[in-house]
Amino acid sequence: MPTLLVRNAALLATMDDAGTEIRDGGLFARDGVIEAVGPTAQLPGHADAIIDLTGHVVIPGLINTHHHLFQNLTRVVPAAQDAALFGWLRTLYPIWARLTPECIRVSTLVGLAELALSGCTTSSDHLYLFPNGIRLDDEIEAARDIGMRFHATRGAMSIGVSAGGLPPDSLIEREDAILADCRRVIEAHHDARPHAMTRIAVAPCSPFSVSRGLMRDCAALARGYGVGLHTHLAENAEDVAYAQASFGMRPGAYAQSLGWTGPDVWHAHCVCLDHDEIDLFAATGTGVAHCPTSNMRLASGIAPVRRMLDAGVKVGLGVDGSASNDAAHLLSEARQAMLLQRVMGSAATMTAREALRLATRGGAAVLGRSDIGQLAPGMAADFAAFDLSALQLAGGAWDPLAALVFCAPLAASYTVVQGRCVVRQGGIATVDMAPVIARHGHLVRGLINGTV
Repeated sequence: MPTLLVRNAALLATMDDAGTEIRDGGLFARDGVIEAVGPTAQLPGHADAIIDLTGHVVIPGLINTHHHLFQNLTRVVPAAQDAALFGWLRTLYPIWARLTPECIRVSTLVGLAELALSGCTTSSDHLYLFPNGIRLDDEIEAARDIGMRFHATRGAMSIGVSAGGLPPDSLIEREDAILADCRRVIEAHHDARPHAMTRIAVAPCSPFSVSRGLMRDCAALARGYGVGLHTHLAENAEDVAYAQASFGMRPGAYAQSLGWTGPDVWHAHCVCLDHDEIDLFAATGTGVAHCPTSNMRLASGIAPVRRMLDAGVKVGLGVDGSASNDAAHLLSEARQAMLLQRVMGSAATMTAREALRLATRGGAAVLGRSDIGQLAPGMAADFAAFDLSALQLAGGAWDPLAALVFCAPLAASYTVVQGRCVVRQGGIATVDMAPVIARHGHLVRGLINGTV
């Protein structure tokens, strides 16, 4: 079994329960699993592969709990630049209706490469559009090529505009077909074992695009297979008003009435949760994917993350789709999360280390993973290393770990997943990205011109 030795890191932050930070630190892993973490002098002296991280700060791999990878094909669409959620969606749905399987594969490669360069080692993705022969398998295969740990969620929309929903009828699917394909992808791809690289969750898109019956059926199906459940919830005031008008209750009560609370459930956004809903999520172990940049971009508001954490809610970070963020830099999301909570409270409302904990341990908890999110024996050898000599960190030697959050977002020098370099010396090591980016540009031009 191959071994990996990481040594001489200026600082290694384990994110363990004690918050241990090790000067001149490193780790030793075998077959992608950590066996030892500590000062370099206390680690084995030899391994099949050695990475010398002199002058670097090392952290657990960042974990992205919510994304729509296909949306990097539709960044900064002019008519959607200044729209709130519902108007933004109505503008983009007709463009997304032209997506193809190749669009999904190429956008996944681009999006996961972008995440890896920010130090992300695990990402979920919420794919809820399946026109023109698209399958969830298209992005799963691309994730395997990149080498990222991947939680693919089989989304769906079943209520079109003619039935009171938001999406056009051309983008909805029959509910029996949705459930059948959920079963197919779970049986084909879900790996429940520790350190699994691919897991599946069931993810009807939102209360305004699927029926109550489908929400209930998806919950029952997911629990029958032992997989997670994911959707959007309480994203903005318009979303809350829709729930109250359509269902006669707030989003949290609606979710609870359909079986959509519990430790196997995580909801994206939750900007507008009230105190009772926060208490409900805490009591049931329901998770939240906090997407600060997207929430600002669409003027959705500031999620009450400090209150959630104080109540005991599991919270992780998400970059959200690149049409509502226009970037996919998870370290930047940690910074935004910290700054937004300070705007809501005081300068001490959230620390840099708390923000990094959201991006690591928090994300692992939200995705139901006890094998990632910290650097400790038995954990996956997933980590990111950042060069302290980078211009962005100049003057940050007072506290190198905090500098990762307070200073301008930085690209990782190394991003390692299951002991394998996905990013090496600042570049993607697993896929030749030049032809991928060229093909991505061709597909974008086709979408702009209406030829894709």
